[in-house]
Amino acid sequence: MAGIVLLALTAISCGGAAPAGQAEPVTVEVTRIVEQPGPEVTREVEVEVTRIVEQPGAEVTREVPVEVTRVVRESAPADDPGKLIIYSGRSESLVDPIIQQFKGATGIDVQVKYAGTAALAATLLEEGENSPADVFYAQDPGGLAAVSEMMTELPDDIIELTPEWVRSGQGRWVGITGRARVVVYGTDNLTEADLPDDLWGFAEPEWKGRVGWAPTNGSFQAMVTALRVGWGEERTEEWLRAMIDNDVQIYPKNTPQVAAAAAGEIDVGLVNHYYLYRFLAEEGEDFPARNAHLRGGGPGAIVMVSGAGILETADNPENAEAFIRFLLSAVGQQYFAGQTFEYPMVEGVRPSVLLTPLGEIEQPYITLADLSDLAGTQALLQKTGALP
Repeated sequence: MAGIVLLALTAISCGGAAPAGQAEPVTVEVTRIVEQPGPEVTREVEVEVTRIVEQPGAEVTREVPVEVTRVVRESAPADDPGKLIIYSGRSESLVDPIIQQFKGATGIDVQVKYAGTAALAATLLEEGENSPADVFYAQDPGGLAAVSEMMTELPDDIIELTPEWVRSGQGRWVGITGRARVVVYGTDNLTEADLPDDLWGFAEPEWKGRVGWAPTNGSFQAMVTALRVGWGEERTEEWLRAMIDNDVQIYPKNTPQVAAAAAGEIDVGLVNHYYLYRFLAEEGEDFPARNAHLRGGGPGAIVMVSGAGILETADNPENAEAFIRFLLSAVGQQYFAGQTFEYPMVEGVRPSVLLTPLGEIEQPYITLADLSDLAGTQALLQKTGALP
């Protein structure tokens, strides 16, 4: 290893006169060595070294080394903020702006892997202790619960930023934003009064071929998990099969359902609430689609959360904690409230005035911890043919 060596040299007589024709031995004491293998890490090594140098004449002919004992202190320089690896089940268009704000504010080198929440949960389970991820930022609680055993407990100061209902039971993840399940409908063909009271109504023959869903989407799968909790396995399977028999239209995710409802390709789509508001922001109030919360409530009206947790194997746990604190800060929560139209989770940040207040939504009594069985939901969707 290349090194920078700082030497303190002392010439010491070893007592008595040297025999004729021989020079006195010289003791060379090395008191400090600083090794610098690269610009990122400095290793300071404290040693005591004595070398006996025999000098029979003007030139050195032999060096006799003694054993070296080293005490090593290693640390990264204070001006290096390090890095952070995020697995994000949230789409890049929604969360990249706030991630870039965090990166700019801290200087941390943030690397993000984007994919669906269910796919990333499967990846984490496959990678196990070898996963490079520090943070799992998921679209829904089902994905978080699927890998909760891989996560570490969050500090109390993070958990206490959020209301109790958006925390995991073991304190391993917290909700970041609230997202309500709604029916988006095309206003050219329907009014809210035309919609059924609950999800079962869309299995009736009059809705044949008029409804869209996205069975691969994490939020849809979380809603189906809520159906299993609220209705039971048998009734949920019956509803899924009835919807398929009723020629439900399949979409890859929420956004194209909103567009399809506005264009008249379908009359309604089963989506999260905030996608509509992005269209309204871009196209104005004349955009021909609106949201409706199911009047009869039930699992189809559940309010879920996006959430985040830190992997036990994280190489950058302090940066991971800083990231979650940033998402739950006033800056982070105001971004979600104002830019993505999600429900903020911390006190003092108000949701958009366009949103239905949470207290007015007929939510089912289903805790987020109840939505943990993602694997069971996927198995049911495959059994019914909703998933290949």
